[in-house]
Formats: sequence, structure tokens, C-alpha cells
Amino acid sequence: MEGPCLAGPLYPDKLQKADRIVVHKAGRQLDLMAKGIVIRSYPIALGPHPVGPKRQKRDGRTPEGIYIIDWRTTATPYHRALHISYPGKEDIVRARVRGVNPGGAIFIHGMPDYFGRTDPVRFFVDWTDGCISVGNIAVEEIWQSADDGTLIEIIP
Repeated sequence: MEGPCLAGPLYPDKLQKADRIVVHKAGRQLDLMAKGIVIRSYPIALGPHPVGPKRQKRDGRTPEGIYIIDWRTTATPYHRALHISYPGKEDIVRARVRGVNPGGAIFIHGMPDYFGRTDPVRFFVDWTDGCISVGNIAVEEIWQSADDGTLIEIIP
């Protein structure tokens, strides 16, 4: 008995546009979503202290909550980078009450360019300063699929 035939490439040249990105910190996974359906999933690496929301600059944590992708750059040592709109108003107020700087410069980014155009099957170490790292092919796909203004939900 023959199995089903897959028409077209497994990874098409043009990805569907994402209307949401969901980051599952505990599961170390980023999902690109369109109309409530996962269109692609990627393994991720986080900062060295991944449990709990970001509270201040240099705490090694990734924020939790709902933000947007608000700009992007190729001027980065990490292949490409999409900026996450952290800190939001609530993050700033929480930090101000505690008398600390909330930090910033939180991105979804690839790996250092010297890794080339590759993706790990899994990250074995959380190595960022609080950003969300994906492979270099993955960041290209996310770049193509998620426009500025795309909602990103980062859940524990």
C-alpha cells in the first residue's frame, strides 16, 4: 500500500504571513501563527535565567506578556534581528516602583553569522542576554512571515 504523496516542497519559498508569534519559554519553542493555526515552529534559546518575567536590565530574563514586533535590523552580529516592543508601559511602571532600569534591546534574532545558514534541531544552552534566539534559516523565515506590527505573546 502506498502512502500519501506530498505535493510541493516541505519548506516553500514563500511562507504565509503570520498574524501572531507565540513564544513558549518553558517548552523552548516559537510558533508562527496565522488565523489560530501554527504555520511553523522553531526551537529557541533564551537568557541564562529563563524562569520568570524580565524585571530589570541585565537580569538575564526574557520578558513575558504581549508585545509587538516594532522594527528590524540586519546590522547585528546575530544574522538578523526583529525588535520586541519591551518595555511596555506596565514594565516601565513596575521597574520605576522598584527603582530599577527595566532594560530593553530585546530581539528575536539568529545565531552569530559565523554559524552560516543553519538551524539547530535543539538549543542545548540558553545563551542570550534575555533575547529569543532561533537558527539562521529560522530568523530568515520569521523575517519574511512576520511584518512589523505583528503581535508577539511570550508565555512562561
